Amino acid sequence: MKKLTFSKAFFPNSATALNIICGFLSIVYASNSEFKIAALLIFSAAFFDLLDGIIARITRSSSMFGVELDSLADIISFGAAPAFLIYKSYLIQYGLAGILISSLLVVFGAFRLARFNVQIEDISTKLDFKGLPVPVTAITFASIILFYHNGITIIKPFSQAVIPLVLLLSFLMVSNIRYNAVPKVKYLNTFSKFALILLSLAALLSIVLTQGVAFFYLVLTHIVFGILRYLYEFVFDQKTSRQLT
Repeated sequence: MKKLTFSKAFFPNSATALNIICGFLSIVYASNSEFKIAALLIFSAAFFDLLDGIIARITRSSSMFGVELDSLADIISFGAAPAFLIYKSYLIQYGLAGILISSLLVVFGAFRLARFNVQIEDISTKLDFKGLPVPVTAITFASIILFYHNGITIIKPFSQAVIPLVLLLSFLMVSNIRYNAVPKVKYLNTFSKFALILLSLAALLSIVLTQGVAFFYLVLTHIVFGILRYLYEFVFDQKTSRQLT
């Protein structure tokens, strides 16, 4: 009789399972027009998505199975859930057009995750992201609902930004724009560690003092910074190449 073996992968995979549950519950609550709870569940899914990576690195249990499972979880929690939430809470008024626009978050999120999976070479190495990460898109819309939905609709002027934001973030997910991964502290020098701690404390303080509202603007800053850096590098490289020729 074979003995049952215990795999260390159980722990990160359990966190991924909780990610999936949160995503599914978000859809359930959004279908019942409980939009704030649905938005909070997307944030909870993002927490478990972060947690499973941390646990996998601590236990050294990273695997291609975990990568694939994580992507399947992400398309539910950060693709289907925010798409349905933004449709049910606001875009439903546009009928078929609202359905098609909100579906872009699922479609382009799926392309983004598929590209990530086929391009990954070393699961133990955390490189910068090519294209906006799907969880960032999800928490952007979850933040809008959490802070700027009055129970009936999204308040102005944020409501006027919803459709352009869906189009922009959908494009950014499949773009070649670089977004930084969370740096590993052990590889940073003393100055970089100190700067990271100060920035983290400042961000946390601003979130606390604004009762969470600052989080939305910090996410937007992160998104815009990636775009501006891409444009700067594009112009700089173009100038350099012209000078060399």
